[in-house]
Amino acid sequence: MADATTTATEASGFRLARNAFGRLVLTDAQGREHVGVTPVRAFPIAAPLEGLSLVGPDGHELAWVERMDALTPAARALVEEELAAREFMPRIEQLLSVSTFTVPSTWQVRTDRGDARFVLKAEEDIRRLAGGLLLITSADGVQFRADRFALDKGSRKLLERFL
Repeated sequence: MADATTTATEASGFRLARNAFGRLVLTDAQGREHVGVTPVRAFPIAAPLEGLSLVGPDGHELAWVERMDALTPAARALVEEELAAREFMPRIEQLLSVSTFTVPSTWQVRTDRGDARFVLKAEEDIRRLAGGLLLITSADGVQFRADRFALDKGSRKLLERFL
């Protein structure tokens, strides 16, 4: 493959590369190239390192990867680059303030990507997941994740008013 910047061959018989235009290319066991491959996590929150589908531009699965650590380091780096460009789900580290304990309310939070301010329009926009994880969707559609047991006491106290 000409102009590939990084390539990695997997034991499962496919090869991943990035072409000169920066697009992910999967070469299958038969030697067919599929340009514009998109990695999709099966369980992005509950098990982000398990179950990865490599999907072609037509939306059909081209390859399945049971675990991310089964990929070669080069292939894993390519997949993680693609996922980072597609996935944006800041993790709330601290609730700084809420405007009111009724909805809609404006939340000021500290995340792993910096401080953020968003509007929570309904209590149903806080989804409880296994293990104390929360998925909080802002009025703009941005999803924030939070581990309610990892938050500080003040943050938990604010959060409990909405749960």
